[in-house]
Amino acid sequence: MNELCRLPVVRSRTALALATILFLTGCNQAPQDPGPPEISEEERATGAEQHQQLLASMGGEYRGDAKNYVQSVGASVADAAGLGGQCHFTLVNSDVVNAFAVPGCYIYVTRGLMAVVTSEAELASVLGHEVGHIVAQHSARQQERSLWSMLGVLAVSLTGSERLTRIAGQAVSLFGLRYSREQEYQADDLGIRYVSTAGYDPFAAADMLGALGRQERFVKETGGQDAARSLPEWASSHPLPANRVERAIQAAEDTGIAEDARGEKEAVYLAKIDGLLFGDDPKQGFVIGRRFAHPIMRIGFEAPPGFTLANSPEAIGITGPGDIRGEFGGGQLRGGDLDAYMRGLIGELVDGAPTQADLARSPINGLPARIAQLRVEGPDGGAHLLVAAYDGGGGRAFHFVIATPPRQGRAAIDQLFASFHLLGPGEVAALRPRMIKVVTAGALASADSLSRQMADRNGRALFTALNGDATVKAGTQYKLVRYRNPGTN
Repeated sequence: MNELCRLPVVRSRTALALATILFLTGCNQAPQDPGPPEISEEERATGAEQHQQLLASMGGEYRGDAKNYVQSVGASVADAAGLGGQCHFTLVNSDVVNAFAVPGCYIYVTRGLMAVVTSEAELASVLGHEVGHIVAQHSARQQERSLWSMLGVLAVSLTGSERLTRIAGQAVSLFGLRYSREQEYQADDLGIRYVSTAGYDPFAAADMLGALGRQERFVKETGGQDAARSLPEWASSHPLPANRVERAIQAAEDTGIAEDARGEKEAVYLAKIDGLLFGDDPKQGFVIGRRFAHPIMRIGFEAPPGFTLANSPEAIGITGPGDIRGEFGGGQLRGGDLDAYMRGLIGELVDGAPTQADLARSPINGLPARIAQLRVEGPDGGAHLLVAAYDGGGGRAFHFVIATPPRQGRAAIDQLFASFHLLGPGEVAALRPRMIKVVTAGALASADSLSRQMADRNGRALFTALNGDATVKAGTQYKLVRYRNPGTN
């Protein structure tokens, strides 16, 4: 969560509605071979309009050499696809492992994904795959189906807010699309064709899929600590069926280029990502298991057992047992009037719908606080919301908004609300950013010895996720995760 950002928390309900719709509209027809690549002026205008909005919601653009590197590799792939000078490639400052494309050939890859792949050819394969989605107009086809209209109708029925409908449409177009298996296969085939034409090893696509598979296993094996992140990960929107790696190998063989005939440019790639920020950005705070802590705003809270947290630039998503959903956010506290802040927050949530509200005023951990219990009546029934707001000092307020099923007890929510506090000096000092550090294995190095150098409680599993499970060889470079020194950009 970025400092002093304010998000209308109805988005969490939008996301829940979106997930339901996407599940119900999962049937897709097999795509036909695309014709010559073409990007319309309307698509260009739409992509340009959404670009800054999208970046603001995801953490912004990641600057430095890595940014320029992504643009350079992307340009080579776009040229090979017949889209030279027409695509825009952006490295996003998010630790979510994701890459996606929107109409207009705006293609995004996160620094989280950059940490997972291991070579320039693998990066080119990711970008080629996304260019394939653009050429085949997969995003446009998703929009042409009933997703947009269905989501809009549902959003209005929940809140009566036309503004929410617009936000919902943006969520669908940017993050919510789940490609079909046939569309993924087609994008794989096109991407392999493009990277091969661009001079890269076509077999790197299978290696890239293997790297993403390792990352998915890491998330499952580590108990979900890193699973609850700000946005859907690559494997969520790009399904990874078991035979997809084998299929990519066959597509690479069909190019007629022998395996290992072209280098994958591992050393070049590792040099470019050496020093790359890994994990949470301090400007957005740290999610550590069920705990959230922000070293700049000096605030923190801890969710009860069974809850998960998802960090984003705009808010912290909260998921709990029994279909509990909510968010944590903040904003300016004008004139120190916490009651006015609470009224404004509730007004955004209910948007004029009939509402029953009970308000309590009581300090929490020495901070002025307000807690409200709401029942919002709507055409499709009622919604139960619990809202807490705090005066964080310095003209800042923070809040939780939690939606619960009608008969759900509130003990766990009260525990969550009671955990909000200001961080002490020791807590702030313990929050240190991490980075990718590339090292060359010595003669006595092993996977275990290198794993012990990882700044992560799951060091061995993370080492395998980032480097593969092959035997460590002396003289070979490997990715480690270490704490970033103070003052490092």
